[in-house]
Amino acid sequence: MNKFFKNRWMSLYLSAPQLLVMFLFFYLPIFMAFYWSFHLERPFGGGSQFVGWQNYQRVFGDPEFWQSLWRTMLYTVIATIMSISAALILALACDRGVRLSPLARNVMMWPKGIAAASVGVLFVFLFDPFQGVLSWVNDLFPTVWNPRIDALDTWIMLLVTNTWNALTFSFIILLAGLQSIPEGLHKAAAIDGAGPWRRLWDIQLPLLTPQLFIVSILEVADSLSGSFALVATMTEGGPGDATNFLVYKIYRDGFAGYDLSGAATQTALLMLVVVAVTSFQYLFVERRVEYQR
Repeated sequence: MNKFFKNRWMSLYLSAPQLLVMFLFFYLPIFMAFYWSFHLERPFGGGSQFVGWQNYQRVFGDPEFWQSLWRTMLYTVIATIMSISAALILALACDRGVRLSPLARNVMMWPKGIAAASVGVLFVFLFDPFQGVLSWVNDLFPTVWNPRIDALDTWIMLLVTNTWNALTFSFIILLAGLQSIPEGLHKAAAIDGAGPWRRLWDIQLPLLTPQLFIVSILEVADSLSGSFALVATMTEGGPGDATNFLVYKIYRDGFAGYDLSGAATQTALLMLVVVAVTSFQYLFVERRVEYQR
């Protein structure tokens, strides 16, 4: 570092804006969430009262919290599997050089430049039961498709939207991993008589485990805490509470119900869930990752 900066503190000065942003918008909110979870906060200011573990006892005794947590975990599992599977299929197709694969590589980058809230608004219109792409189904079989009132249809719409929204990043990582596999391995396997499917299962997938591992961590974390934008713009937790995931329940309790202490407590618990799931992946799933080629 001294080769580039004569002032030993210059590197710290240059990184100070980023460190300040991280502190204000990441570390400080985390600290405040845990702090408020042990206090009874007045919704319009005016002080707080220390209540110890009472907020946690109240949240754990709320059936809606457990139902929301269950829906969140179910959504996380399904959304992660769908996102990674779709990205892997498209990455394999582009890696094999099928027709129009160079164009597809560029097109796959576009969703990353669109905010999740905008994606949610767009797909609400696409899946509209009367004017959307599936409106013809209702013309043949009335009321078969209606994500506004049917929970299963709503989940399908939300999962498809999330898959499209999360496709880009996973696609880039998996395609880079596939292209880094030595071509000699494919040729040697082909000479031995291994077909495309056998090469996929015995060569590509085992050597792709590092990329699959990191993609799974990112997708799980994003599904647990990053589904808010889609839910807020597409379903608002409905119909009923079918899509009232924990991250949206925190928003509704805090900003609509003015239960700041309860929302902070659920935020702290959600962070602990994310840390626990990520730690489980690193402790147990990483053992199956093949880093050597």
